[in-house]
Amino acid sequence: MRQIKTSMTSERFNVIPVKGVNVVELVLPQFVDSDEFDRINESLLTMLGNKADARWIIDLSAVTYMGSSALGLMVNIRQKIKQAGGRLVICGLSRRLLEVFHTCCMERLFAIVPTREEAVTMCKPD
Repeated sequence: MRQIKTSMTSERFNVIPVKGVNVVELVLPQFVDSDEFDRINESLLTMLGNKADARWIIDLSAVTYMGSSALGLMVNIRQKIKQAGGRLVICGLSRRLLEVFHTCCMERLFAIVPTREEAVTMCKPD
């Protein structure tokens, strides 16, 4: 199992190690132009790099809206982690985001829990 040893920070996300799990605090504005979104996408996938086999939490507490591009990014992240044998849990979805995930049937793809604490418990190493 791999874990990021120190926190990483980007303009749109922070990665913080918590009890053997890498927590990605995603911060997306409601409107993101395609160039900025491409930078976010590239940064996140690069950050995962060869650490996709680790245990990951994506905390969406600071995200109020996700369009189709951001939802696609979530699926790409999930796929990369799944293919590497890692684990991914999502937490902190607002009621609005939870509805979007439900409408798009994404709750079938992701383990979703309300809080970061529950996500850490669900995701932490045995």
